[in-house]
Amino acid sequence: MAGGQPATPGQAAAHGQAPHPGQAVAAHGRTLTIEQRVLARNDALAERNRAWLAGRGVLALNLMSSPGSGKTTLLERTIRDLGDRLPVAVIEGDQETAFDADRIRATGCQAVQVNTGSGCHLDAAMLSGALDRLRLTPGSVVFVENVGNLVCPALFDLGEARRVVITSVTEGADKPVKYPHMFRTADLVLLNKIDLLPYVGFSCEEFRARLRQVNPAAPVVTTSATRGDGVPEWLAWLREQTGEDGFP
Repeated sequence: MAGGQPATPGQAAAHGQAPHPGQAVAAHGRTLTIEQRVLARNDALAERNRAWLAGRGVLALNLMSSPGSGKTTLLERTIRDLGDRLPVAVIEGDQETAFDADRIRATGCQAVQVNTGSGCHLDAAMLSGALDRLRLTPGSVVFVENVGNLVCPALFDLGEARRVVITSVTEGADKPVKYPHMFRTADLVLLNKIDLLPYVGFSCEEFRARLRQVNPAAPVVTTSATRGDGVPEWLAWLREQTGEDGFP
């Protein structure tokens, strides 16, 4: 796993536009130094992962959200609607249980469960170990369903090619400015559960305006994983990514 590829817009933002927690509160230098070393080690392994994936023609997408946004349901829908058009694998990140991996396997897709215990995010070492357990063919797409959390996962580069942030209309239109680093690192934002719009006080216009305050470039696709709204647009974006950076 030597070498690497240029960072995507989301990865560049993840490394260059916002400090990680601890930088503003470290009174001496020890906390900051330790955190910098942790992130530096992680970033080095992430570059190895990125090179390993690219060398095999595999596209990895880091899916991040708060708990309950509908990530797993959207993945189930995505796998079913893709059919055999793309070989797909899933890495599931949770603190405990294998419930989500079991749901993904029920679709016929291979999945690996990674339990983080008390950890609030996946890191590059965890991804490396999970990749070793998958049977990946050239042209595959690996969905990495990160631990549900709008803070920590944004700080750790896994070696992914793209970052997708999933949020839902049940959460609040102000989420992008309340958790700016997460949304700043996104290459795509999926606004999910729009079938519930008649029942919640959510403004799509306000959400888009708030998102543009922290990320002017990321496209937004409104989706309903249960009803199917926006899924064709999501799949079209996915297909576009598989045609870039040397992926077939």
